[in-house]
Amino acid sequence: MAGAKETPRQRMIGMMYLVLTALLALQVSNQILQKFVLINDGMERTSRNFINKNKKTVESIEYTVDQQGNKEVDVPKVAAANQIREATKETYDYLEQIKQDLITQSNAKNEEGNYVNAQLKNTEITGNLFANNGKGEEMKAILNAYPAKISEILTSVGLSDLKFDDIAKDASEIELFANDREARNKDFVALTFVKSPVGAVMALISQFQNEVLNIESEALTAVQNTIGSFFFKADVTEARIAALSNVVAAGTKFEADMFIASSSTASVPTMTIDGRSVPVDATGFGKIEFNVTPASEYDDRGLARRVINGEIITNVGGEDKVLPVEYEYFVAQPVIKVSSEVVQQLYADCANELLIEVPALGNTYSPEFSVSNGQSIKGSKPGQLTVIPGASGKVNIGVSSGGNKIGTVDYDIKPVPAPTLVPATSNGSEIDLSQAQAISSLMGLKMLAKAEPTFARTMAKDATFEVTGGEMRLLRNEVPRQTVQITNGNSLAMRSLLESARAGDVVVFEIRQVTRTNFRGNKIPSELRQVVPIRVK
Repeated sequence: MAGAKETPRQRMIGMMYLVLTALLALQVSNQILQKFVLINDGMERTSRNFINKNKKTVESIEYTVDQQGNKEVDVPKVAAANQIREATKETYDYLEQIKQDLITQSNAKNEEGNYVNAQLKNTEITGNLFANNGKGEEMKAILNAYPAKISEILTSVGLSDLKFDDIAKDASEIELFANDREARNKDFVALTFVKSPVGAVMALISQFQNEVLNIESEALTAVQNTIGSFFFKADVTEARIAALSNVVAAGTKFEADMFIASSSTASVPTMTIDGRSVPVDATGFGKIEFNVTPASEYDDRGLARRVINGEIITNVGGEDKVLPVEYEYFVAQPVIKVSSEVVQQLYADCANELLIEVPALGNTYSPEFSVSNGQSIKGSKPGQLTVIPGASGKVNIGVSSGGNKIGTVDYDIKPVPAPTLVPATSNGSEIDLSQAQAISSLMGLKMLAKAEPTFARTMAKDATFEVTGGEMRLLRNEVPRQTVQITNGNSLAMRSLLESARAGDVVVFEIRQVTRTNFRGNKIPSELRQVVPIRVK
């Protein structure tokens, strides 16, 4: 093709000219002439392969255009391909006839069809045929008219950028000879044919045939590449978006396929949504994925309407066409759902176990929590959270998913309910305070602190209490007879208290402190003012 520098083909031809020039100063051996015959045979085989390949390319162009419905834009390309083939055959056949005339006039082959070395050395025949009889100038005109004709045909089908160099050049046009004093002033005929052996000229003509077929191959490939790049068999072509759901919760991803209804693996359209590029896979489907931001307002159903505006640019009927597409979807207001036995209020300094869910997020729910006025422990499953509130006030729990804020929930902090004091015998049986008790039954007495039933059920890890402070007194006629301090309700010094007890006395337990063991095993004392009287019989 056109360019300031020589093509590899021209450099190769130049090298062959240089070899021929060298041969003029040497006695050409039979072995060298036989090498030219071998080169010529190889080039002729290459030509036959080129011809078969180029014929199949023309057939492929005709078949493809026919299968695609003989579109108006492609039909001229079939004609152009056939014109290229006809022009090539005409030029190739001309060169072949010249080559056969040279073999005949020089008697280069004997009656058995074998080359005769003595005739292959002949340099007068070539000079006479190509210089004196004008065949050299004729060949130059035909060779150089061929690439111009091919370029003209390509321009007729919109391939004006593809140009080809002249095939037959004078020495001054070939870089190898441009600075050679002996050769640079020679024209094409003198450089190629004058004083050149028949065997060498045969090889050069075969090379010219190869060059003609090579130009044909490039031209046909260029035509073929413009056919069927974007072909849709369907009569109607529409843009579509197929979403996994048109209701999407804030904080989740909107996912959908954006595609041409009659998509083809031979087509890779360009797609955009809201000005952003959409990646398109090899099957022609665009993959849409983006994070959905929360809406500023929701309707009474908890939905906010949004619209995607996009474009698909593809080739329809041989021309690029912009297909607009619009898709409506709704952002669902995320609702935080909290499950717990104590969901209305959280107990102070206790492990309140919560399950915080956002049903609208489905499997995409990946929660993160922030807790103010308290501490938190994240569970092993999504949404599981243990909250340990401060002493009073409110607890604020912020809920996020995938880096997007979902919302907050607030809870009042409820104090731990005071336990109930229960006197019990050594075997754990509770004493009926409405009945007088025998002195013997009081010897192993314990003062138990039982958690309020709801607290004990819902906060079992925080509901262990014990009596840790107070005193017990033995009264007779309301006058204290004996006083003993209480430090452990499970180990009361009843024997020392009851040494002087008799029927009618009253044992009074005044409890001032109980201690709760929380879920961490920490002891938390608290004041308690309760009095428990027991009559002695």
